[in-house]
Amino acid sequence: MTEVALEVATPHAPQAIEQLLRTHGIAYREVIETPLLNPARQVQAVLLGDAVGLLLVLLRKDQLLDLTRLAEVCGRTLTAVPLEKLKRLLDPLSLGELPGIPLAVSAACMYDERLLDMEYVLVASGQPGVLLEIATDQNQFRKALANASSARFGEPVAKHLAQGDLTGSLATISKGVQAFTARRIQQRLEDTIEIPPLATTAQKIIKLRVDPDASTDDVTGVVETDPALAAQVVSWAASPYYGSVGKIRSVEDAIVRVLGFDLVINLALGLALGKTLTLPKDKPQQATPYWQQSLYTAAVVEGLTRAIPRAQRPEAGLAYLGGLLHNFGYLLLAHVFPPHFSLVCRHLEVNPHLPHAFVEQHLLGISREQVGAWLMKHWDMPEELVTALQYQNDASYDGEHAVYANLVCLAVRLLRAHGKGFEVEEDIPDALLERLDITREKANEVVTKVLDAEQLLRELAQQFGQG
Repeated sequence: MTEVALEVATPHAPQAIEQLLRTHGIAYREVIETPLLNPARQVQAVLLGDAVGLLLVLLRKDQLLDLTRLAEVCGRTLTAVPLEKLKRLLDPLSLGELPGIPLAVSAACMYDERLLDMEYVLVASGQPGVLLEIATDQNQFRKALANASSARFGEPVAKHLAQGDLTGSLATISKGVQAFTARRIQQRLEDTIEIPPLATTAQKIIKLRVDPDASTDDVTGVVETDPALAAQVVSWAASPYYGSVGKIRSVEDAIVRVLGFDLVINLALGLALGKTLTLPKDKPQQATPYWQQSLYTAAVVEGLTRAIPRAQRPEAGLAYLGGLLHNFGYLLLAHVFPPHFSLVCRHLEVNPHLPHAFVEQHLLGISREQVGAWLMKHWDMPEELVTALQYQNDASYDGEHAVYANLVCLAVRLLRAHGKGFEVEEDIPDALLERLDITREKANEVVTKVLDAEQLLRELAQQFGQG
């Protein structure tokens, strides 16, 4: 076994799992889970269910679990077991996560036969961060699979790994959108789906953003014409998050005394755009509510922007707006592809080991980032914002307006590293920090400060609506 893996001192695999492996004579070695481990050797365990009962599914972490393919193989329409039910199954054994050992779960088991192509596999022990290395060439892992059935159902994700596939030019994205609808709906997107026009308030705010002579009076006038928006601006300013002193009596008071021209413009624009599309009723289990995620990310982007040396600092308002709207494509996918959005949600639930872009590319041929950037372009939003949405997952992007995409990328990954967002944690390369001229220590300091105010941000998010 040549792969680099750190032996565990503490913590250990759960006692119940160790006893189970000893009872069945299965030899193993404990290792610490790290990003350096080969995903082709790691086993992803997913517990599914239907009216018939439970099914534990095992596949390699470099594979995507396609529920449609699985249904063809086993003749059952399965979905992820609700988190509450999974917890009830794991708690009696003192397990912190689903183990990749079929013997530990009272359920039928099916595994992708390519699991046995490797000389050994790394399986979840039930203790987060602790894996069990079990040989396959000496039939050790086969003992654990004694009563399981095998098939080929995992979809290799290697073809989605190229960043070009996950970003693409806007021309390519438009073709992808049209190709999807030609395949599924038989007409072009613009002819079959009503893309909502920009709200009047949003149009007015965009004009103010690009008007060098715009004043506080101009912003106040636009905001006051929208009673709901006016109430929210006053409420934002009164929030302890912004540390206001004294009672906020008007929109002008909120702008002049607390929030400032730039912040109000971008908060108001983000809200106006967000309300153009309805929050979907369906969503993946464990998903962070949409506006919570948006405000967390915007707040971290705001802090990171201030940490960049002044001479290299991008326009703060646009950077903030990029963070606020970074997940806007999620709303658009639900709006544009309603028959398929539920399918996307179910696949995100059973593929927690993969970034959402892989799942969306597999099912739709397009990701939320691509379609979000496409709509921003369609609405004639600033190129910086289009770039921020389109390249936010590409930590190596160094093209035009890269600083905006890089800031969103860093903010999202910092939040995931601190447990915000249900998706797989991704590495923060040194090169990304170097391009922004931000130290790793400073980046962590920024996200810690934002999370210290988490409750206040949640209260602000509730004003937008949850979802």
